[in-house]
Amino acid sequence: MAGWGSETHMPHSPTVEKLEKQFEELRSQLEDSGKLRERIRAVAMEIESATRLMHSSLLLIHHSRSISGTILYHADWRSETQTVVSLLSFLHWLETGTLLVHTDAEEKLGLNPTEFGLDIEDYLIGICFMSNELPRYVVNQVTAGDYECPRKVLKFLTDLHAAFRMLNLRNDFLRKKFDGMKYDLRRVEEVYYDVKIRGLAANGESAGKEGDQGQS
Repeated sequence: MAGWGSETHMPHSPTVEKLEKQFEELRSQLEDSGKLRERIRAVAMEIESATRLMHSSLLLIHHSRSISGTILYHADWRSETQTVVSLLSFLHWLETGTLLVHTDAEEKLGLNPTEFGLDIEDYLIGICFMSNELPRYVVNQVTAGDYECPRKVLKFLTDLHAAFRMLNLRNDFLRKKFDGMKYDLRRVEEVYYDVKIRGLAANGESAGKEGDQGQS
């Protein structure tokens, strides 16, 4: 009788053979699965690396672009720009009796619209500032004996006010300045009618009708 420590060679029963065969197949499947898992893991690491790079690139769209100096510091000189436009447009009107257009104002200021142009709102506000000066100018001119001045200024302001009304202005500073233009127009009109009643204005009837149309 063999001892417990000795090996015993017992014939494999069909049940054991079937069991071994199954586990042999399972071992083979596990090995194949492990190899496939390693391959998948390697591909996944490559995808993760590429995805991380793509994600870092896409983060750039959430960062604000650096603001150019022109835009960044615009508020520091816009008031001066508006004042200069006002003065230039007033001088231009005195010389020509017409409005200084935006492109001509840009040229007088030596600005290049493709690099550093004249902001449209600054130009328009400057024109409004110029309008604010016209009533006082009219009064001074009438005092000096120029009775034709009210008619000329009234015609100019009437046309200018009508042109501004074509713009769809927001409720901001420019809008407030435009609203103030009608008071400039009204003050000039009052001076004109005062001169007209006194019989000092030549061709007064025509200018009066123009003023009435501007207020309508």
